[in-house]
Amino acid sequence: MTTALLVAVFAFAGCYAFINGFHDVSNSVAAAVRTRALTPGVAVVLASVFNLLGALMSTALALVLADLFVKLPPGSSGLGILMAGLASACAWGLWTWWRRMPSSSTHALVGGIVGSGAASALVGGPSITESFRILWDQIALPLLLSPAIAFVLAYLLVYPVMWLMRYSSLRRGDAGNRIAQSVLSAAFSVGHGMQDGQRTMAVLVLGLVAAGYSTGGEIPWGVQVFAGTALAAGSLFGGWRITHTLGYRLVRIDPLRGMSAQAVATGMLFLGGLWLHIPLSSTQTMTAAIVGAGANRRFAAVRFIQLRNILGTWLVTAPAAALLGGIFFLALSPLL
Repeated sequence: MTTALLVAVFAFAGCYAFINGFHDVSNSVAAAVRTRALTPGVAVVLASVFNLLGALMSTALALVLADLFVKLPPGSSGLGILMAGLASACAWGLWTWWRRMPSSSTHALVGGIVGSGAASALVGGPSITESFRILWDQIALPLLLSPAIAFVLAYLLVYPVMWLMRYSSLRRGDAGNRIAQSVLSAAFSVGHGMQDGQRTMAVLVLGLVAAGYSTGGEIPWGVQVFAGTALAAGSLFGGWRITHTLGYRLVRIDPLRGMSAQAVATGMLFLGGLWLHIPLSSTQTMTAAIVGAGANRRFAAVRFIQLRNILGTWLVTAPAAALLGGIFFLALSPLL
């Protein structure tokens, strides 16, 4: 039973990474496609390749997350918690993709695992309440603060960029910004691969520990390749429904502001993934940066009805995923 559940965890983790890829590829390509810095086809292939590269670059964040996530009980109970949490995150990702809403795959994953862990305690499993403080301080809080920081930084970055380009013609400036956007789109995909790929790796390591196949001190190369390949495959599949929301329905941006938004979001992902080792939502970071850069032109350029819908989705993601995770675990518990 333990081996069968571990195989199921790997299958759901692969599905989660794939859905994450086609759900979040819009973050990498929306601004570049909107300003015609890249064609849609080239943008998606670029995002897929560099997502894989980013996932293979580092495992430091994955090791940190594997230590910070809910402390799972060994055996089938721990694997059941992971499977229910991953199923919840997959379901939420598909629903928000269908609704054209950019949402955080990280919030969905954390919420799903916490919800399934809480359901495990309700049916007689070990309590996970001691994990909640760590989850809040080192995972949830950075995820909540990052959109506000991205908005402010993108809003402010437009000013020095405009000053540096004050003697350039509009045509020459736009051409330079489109080139910069192409480079930053690739760099953002690397950052996305580092952040989201390593979250899948962390879950897989937790599964290996619960099944007794690992002590959790390292990320096996096979796990790294599996997570990166699934993420890249999802990115190649493409997520044009959400790309349209970010690029066309949220705010009007020009190449200068698109480049500013991508620079801020990319820098934050690299800072969190390589140096601070904290999880950041690529969806929330890029969306907030696009709104911040667009609002610098004028706040009236922001479509506030669409922004309200996105913010509402962000607020309910973790609670909804937790509820789904709990329901899935209770449905699975007779087999455990």
